[in-house]
Amino acid sequence: VHGGNDDEGSREIPFFPARVLMQDFTGVPAVADLAAMRDAAAAFGKDPLLVNPKIPVDLIIDHSIQIDHYGTHDALEKNVSLEYDRNSERYSLLKWAQNSFSRFRVVPPNSGICHQVNLEFLAEVVKEQAGILYPDTLVGTDSHTTMINSLGVLGWGVGGIEAEAVMLGQPYFMQIPKVAGVRLTGTLPPLCTATDLVLTVTKKLRDIGVVGWFVEFFGPGLKNLDIPDRATTANMCPEYGATAGFFPIDSRTIEYLHATGRAEAAERTKVYTEANSMFYNEIEPEYDAVIHLPLETVEPCIAGPARPQDNIPLSKAGEIVSARLQTSQPPSESAEIVLHGETVVLTPGAVVIAAITSCTNTSNPAVMLGAALLAKHAVEKGLKVPPWVKTSLAPGSKSAAHYLQSSQLMPCLETLGFHIAAYGCTTCIGNSGPLHPEVEHAQKTHNLPLAAVLSGNRNFEGRIHSSVSDSYLMSPMLVIAYALAGTVAIDLHRDPLGTDQHGNNVFLHDIWPDPEQIRRLISDHISEETFTSQYADIFTGDKKWNDLSSPAGAVFSWDADSSYIVQPPFFKQLSEEEEPLSAIHHARALLVLGDSVTTDHISPAGNIDPTYPAGTYLKSLGIDEDAFNSYGSRRGNHEVMVRGTFANTRIRQVLTSPKTGGITKILPQGTIAYVYDAAEAYKSAGIPLIILAGKEYGTGSSRDWAAKGTRLLGVKAVIAKSFERIHRSNLVGMGILPLTYAEHSSRSTLGLTGQELFTVKIEGPLIPGQELEVEAQRPDGSIKSFPVCCRLDSPIEAAYFRHGGILPYVLKELFF
Repeated sequence: VHGGNDDEGSREIPFFPARVLMQDFTGVPAVADLAAMRDAAAAFGKDPLLVNPKIPVDLIIDHSIQIDHYGTHDALEKNVSLEYDRNSERYSLLKWAQNSFSRFRVVPPNSGICHQVNLEFLAEVVKEQAGILYPDTLVGTDSHTTMINSLGVLGWGVGGIEAEAVMLGQPYFMQIPKVAGVRLTGTLPPLCTATDLVLTVTKKLRDIGVVGWFVEFFGPGLKNLDIPDRATTANMCPEYGATAGFFPIDSRTIEYLHATGRAEAAERTKVYTEANSMFYNEIEPEYDAVIHLPLETVEPCIAGPARPQDNIPLSKAGEIVSARLQTSQPPSESAEIVLHGETVVLTPGAVVIAAITSCTNTSNPAVMLGAALLAKHAVEKGLKVPPWVKTSLAPGSKSAAHYLQSSQLMPCLETLGFHIAAYGCTTCIGNSGPLHPEVEHAQKTHNLPLAAVLSGNRNFEGRIHSSVSDSYLMSPMLVIAYALAGTVAIDLHRDPLGTDQHGNNVFLHDIWPDPEQIRRLISDHISEETFTSQYADIFTGDKKWNDLSSPAGAVFSWDADSSYIVQPPFFKQLSEEEEPLSAIHHARALLVLGDSVTTDHISPAGNIDPTYPAGTYLKSLGIDEDAFNSYGSRRGNHEVMVRGTFANTRIRQVLTSPKTGGITKILPQGTIAYVYDAAEAYKSAGIPLIILAGKEYGTGSSRDWAAKGTRLLGVKAVIAKSFERIHRSNLVGMGILPLTYAEHSSRSTLGLTGQELFTVKIEGPLIPGQELEVEAQRPDGSIKSFPVCCRLDSPIEAAYFRHGGILPYVLKELFF
């Protein structure tokens, strides 16, 4: 993207959002930090109640439920029961926070996904307080907070560390962004969905490059997208790299507020935005750059196998996916296994997970009812899902279940195994649960490339399931289609999905739903009551939540025997004095990484491998493997999380290539060890650490533990070609120095191998954007010097860094 004023883009402004949105994976460590801050306040003789949210905070518990049970009517009940069994300690902390902090609300488990609850219930668009009207704005501790941009609410994902500072009254300091306008014209083709639109937008904007920009959609095509379609498009804003994916307020916004039972907010929004020239009037604003997107050019597509921006037209998917299976995987063979008493053959590309999941699409009645209709037509044709496919339906709110049941289409989904298994993020966050043991054994024994298909927003390597090499994003309708086929190695335009009762081939076009029928179902079965009935008691919770005990008092009572909630170590050595800045001398490279390393690589959220340091640590506490739970659920325990940092089983790095996984070399001797063990060895020897990386380091979820864990490993700086926005901020927030190579240089052009000793020269106070010198001493004693850019992007970030991070800075502001 070209255009814009660099001077304008470099100005820093303090942004005070109206509220904060959190989910439990990021919320638990944030609350644990706040509890530890209260301990620190008491230790300094201050009132612990000084540590208290200054603005409203909503935390929705949605990330912890896992798909252990599926394909049965009691799957939901069993999964929720397991969720409480595994997470009662974490939930007890959150319940304490709900009772101990003011302006802090918790939406209990089994209610929905934070972004869908925000869209359908929490957002007001224009807020009112003490007779003053002002825009509803927010920051959220989940990347996909941008989903609310569809309603004209400005908000985006930040790290949990930054969110804590905002909660405590600090502004969110930001550079004035450049803004790209996406001009929409025309109408989506009849066979295309909002999912196809967002996958197209994701590829188009990633190719152009809008990282750190705001994107605003406008143009005559805007009126042809309803709010759920806009929500799907805004949700995946992190996947196209922008900070926000904004839709202006127009008549569709007002209609949606009325339709979801927010009549007062609707009227307030209309009056306020019209009076303040914020209501869309089709006058085209001036942007730093304009991108044209005729909606009629969108075609059905999927994305994968490991990045959301890797768009594949459905018309070419069979050819492209089959070619990948033949050329990019190590040689593999089919595997004959027995499932449920039936002998079946697993082939390369077998679909072993088919999940209708994620707020991206389950917030959209058109694709959900479309999937249900497709299921109905498939059942009528006698089609069945093969036994190796793990099917699940996890809506982002109970409103989706309401209209699926009202339309009497739920039984059709259930016939194909798509019973409701959860109301939460599940497969999209990596909580896909175990595969059948025979399937996992076959994959390992035969080196079999297996596939997942899901209606989510992320498919990063190793995220969905450790035994699944290829994951593809798609609409809920296509999830069912691929589930019926049982393989991704199929051309859905030409190959049959199966045969009907008479032995005739059944093709996708035979069961594809009629768009007009979908519109009638929406009209007949979705009303204001669909939403008001489901949200009437959203904060009350079920019996399990209400029976859950929690400590009382201003200071949290830490349980010394807990393996989930442990007092964080970040505030135990808080000092009124600033630490003097000094050079980083003779550091070793802990890892040498390539491009597009995600926060899933750095701090995985899924299953804990029993052979990795986190697994052996839990076993040392007497915890059985089946009670390990996930890394995401253990984020309240820094002992687990530091051992889980860089513990993705599929991470690749130069020092140990071609071996993959959470391993590295201890230098100079070259001993291969787990990353945690290597970091401990370096720490014992008093050797500081750095990380070398490529482009887009830290892509993905706004995962504060990706920075916290890096800090606890002893890493002082990260040198990368470029950073994703949130992770760079998180590194600064934890006192880690982000550095970038000069414009035309990289690790490769500089000839760096990672075997060197690195010295980062720091003299005097750091200035945003200043050039620093790095000396790399090779094993032969020769020295290679090169410049790097200090990516402390503003004076306030430099201040955070001087104080050891944003939270120590905030505490000193409060206490001293």
